[in-house]
Amino acid sequence: MRKPETDGSSIKIFQTFRKFSTMNCVPQNELSSLYEGRYRRSIGTFPSKIGMKSAYDTPALRRSALILDAVASSSTSLVAADFSKKLDLPKSTTHGLLLTMQELGLLKKATDGTYQIGPKIMHWAHAFLNQTNLVQEFQHVMLDYSDLDDHTITLSVLDGNNVVYLSCRNSRGPLGFTFKMGMHLPAAFTATGKIMLSALTDEEIRLRFDHEWPEKMTNRSVSNIDQLLTEIHQIRKSEISFDNGQIREGMFCLGVGIRDFSDQVIAGLALSLIESEATESNIDRVISTLRKISVDLSERLGAPRTNMHPDD
Repeated sequence: MRKPETDGSSIKIFQTFRKFSTMNCVPQNELSSLYEGRYRRSIGTFPSKIGMKSAYDTPALRRSALILDAVASSSTSLVAADFSKKLDLPKSTTHGLLLTMQELGLLKKATDGTYQIGPKIMHWAHAFLNQTNLVQEFQHVMLDYSDLDDHTITLSVLDGNNVVYLSCRNSRGPLGFTFKMGMHLPAAFTATGKIMLSALTDEEIRLRFDHEWPEKMTNRSVSNIDQLLTEIHQIRKSEISFDNGQIREGMFCLGVGIRDFSDQVIAGLALSLIESEATESNIDRVISTLRKISVDLSERLGAPRTNMHPDD
């Protein structure tokens, strides 16, 4: 396990949070840039666990999975010789695997000799989707993070220009704000909303808010689309979003994205703090833990396994 670097970033984050009491708008770029070098990772760009062999390794099954990965990830159509070269396999072994995978419906061969994903995969994908429930998976994953019981954790999805909260685990202590399932809040002001909006293009975001801007909830709420996009650009770099008191004065939230089997951001996860909790050690711990939860939950929804968090 690789330990997080100790380069003083936590102290800088802590100092930036402490500016909240004297600033109308915390500079998002200060917060994001501190973590861009240390924590910048992206769900879906990490090595697969296929390379991690177990005591019960089955070479043929492993090679079949690698062939499927090659077909799915290649930008061009592949022929048998391509698999032999990519996977460093004898031609006879490759030929046998491809024939068996065709018989099982895992691959289909085109008239030009190239291979495509077969219909059996779609059958499995449909079954996976039917058996997957975002809220249930969130609740299951959170059982492994009892150390966060003193913090409010929320799960939400986009609903137009708002976020709707699907599940909330409110803190034991007073936060001054209670999240409830079904609650709607402006996406432009919330940590989960910003992380989900960051997955869209600037043009798509502008179109969403072209005709109406939400009423400010505090004097720190972003006032217009340009301010929001400034934050969004920094979020894309750091992949951590911040609500610096834009929903409620004195409440600060950090957000991460949740991805599904398509490797698209489908939900946002956020942890809320009060100003007294925004200590140097807490900020560093929360960032690291949120990233772990994001990876764990995304994997349960079918996203490619990643090494997103720095101490995995």
